Amino acid sequence: MLSLILASQSPRRADILSLMGYSFSTRAADADESSLDHESPLQLVARLAQLKAQTVKQSLNNDTIKETVVLAADTIVVINHLVLGKPADKAEFSTMMQALSANTHTVMTAISVCHGEEIKTMTICTDVTFCQLSDSDIDSYWASGEPRDKAGGYGIQGVGGQFVKAINGSYSAVVGLPMVETKELLEEFGVRP
Repeated sequence: MLSLILASQSPRRADILSLMGYSFSTRAADADESSLDHESPLQLVARLAQLKAQTVKQSLNNDTIKETVVLAADTIVVINHLVLGKPADKAEFSTMMQALSANTHTVMTAISVCHGEEIKTMTICTDVTFCQLSDSDIDSYWASGEPRDKAGGYGIQGVGGQFVKAINGSYSAVVGLPMVETKELLEEFGVRP
C-alpha cells in the first residue's frame, strides 16, 4: 500500500485533499522559489512544483521511499506577464490590488506527483476577473490580515472572494489544488482515496 505525502504546509491544500477523501501526511518543502532569468510564468510554476516534490522525496529514507508518493503544488498569479507573489507590505499589496481592480488575471497552479524516479507535472490556468476596487476596499482587505500569505495578495476562498466578478476555469486550482487533475495524477500513480 502506497502512502501519500503532501509537500506543502498550506492548510487550504490539505483541506482540499482531505475533502477528496485521501489519507496523507504533510511535510514542508524547503525550496528556493526565486524565478530564473528568462523563465516564463508557466515554466516557473511547473519547475517550483517539481522542485518541491523532489525536495521532499529526497528527504525520505531508503526504507520508505519505495512506498511513498509525493504530491506538491505551486500557485502564482500573473497579470500582463508579471508574476504577483505574496505582498511584502501594504504598499506592495495596494499596488497589486490596483493592478487587479477591474481587470482579468491568470492564476496558474502546477501540481507534481513523484514516486521513485518517475515524476509527472500538470499546470492548470484559470482566468479570474475582479470588480472595481475602491481605496477603502483595499485598505479594509489589508486590515483583515488575509492577504499577507497569499500569492497575488488575495484568497478567493475567503474575504477576497467578494472581489471576484467572474472565473473561467478551475475554482479549486485558484484555491491551490485542482481537484480533477490531482485525482487524475494520483490515480496514474496508483493512489486512491
